[in-house]
Amino acid sequence: MYVVLLEGVPGGSGKDVYVGMTGLTPEERFANQKKGYKKNSKVMKYGVRLLPELYQHLNPMSYDEACQMEQVLAKKLTKEGFHVYGGH
Repeated sequence: MYVVLLEGVPGGSGKDVYVGMTGLTPEERFANQKKGYKKNSKVMKYGVRLLPELYQHLNPMSYDEACQMEQVLAKKLTKEGFHVYGGH
């Protein structure tokens, strides 16, 4: 699991984040997306940094757990006032 802070998203809320899951370290995944490799366009264009305080306590987990937790975390952050991208 990882969460990326997004800044400057057109129509964004000012509390925009991207929630994702990866088999890589969050740092490796974020770096790949910023380079355009298997990118999410919002992360590539507007991703500023990782927010480990929002996901670090969840890692590591199995793929099946991550599939479920991605949605749970996205819903939780939405309830906390974040505008969440990803988190399918």
